Amino acid sequence: MDEQELIQGCVAARPKAQKALFDIYAPKLYVVCLRYLKDQMRAQDILQDTFVKIFANIGHYKSEGSFEGWLKRIAVNTCLDQLRKDKKLLMDVSIDDVSHKLSTDSFSAEKLMADDLLKLIQALPEGYRTVFNLFAIEGYSHQEIAQQLGISESTSKTQYLRARAYLKDRIENIE
Repeated sequence: MDEQELIQGCVAARPKAQKALFDIYAPKLYVVCLRYLKDQMRAQDILQDTFVKIFANIGHYKSEGSFEGWLKRIAVNTCLDQLRKDKKLLMDVSIDDVSHKLSTDSFSAEKLMADDLLKLIQALPEGYRTVFNLFAIEGYSHQEIAQQLGISESTSKTQYLRARAYLKDRIENIE
């Protein structure tokens, strides 16, 4: 079954097509959820919520752009919605609460395995992690992040720089 047939099967609410879509994309979307939420159980719950939204809205997919990108956008937005609900999205972490220094030097993570990097990203404070994921991984601009999270553009930039510095410090300690 190709992607278009899969989509049409899901629009028609065929369980076989829905299961096939889930089997193909759940692992990728689960990793997206894990980047935003530390807890695996919460990530699994959000993944389920993501697929509920996907199946409810798949008829609105216009076959413009990447289908996988459309799915990831739903996963990211579902994660952000959950973080907002939890009211744990702390964008103004005091610099005194962070045991690292800001730096704009580039760093490499060549020696790190993907799982190690995911664990480091999950260890970031929620505000840092959210902005880092949106900017560095999802490719949103700081202006788009600011609009989505209800923060200023400069706060987005600062959170990203602090997240990078935090990760750089942790990576250097590993090496």
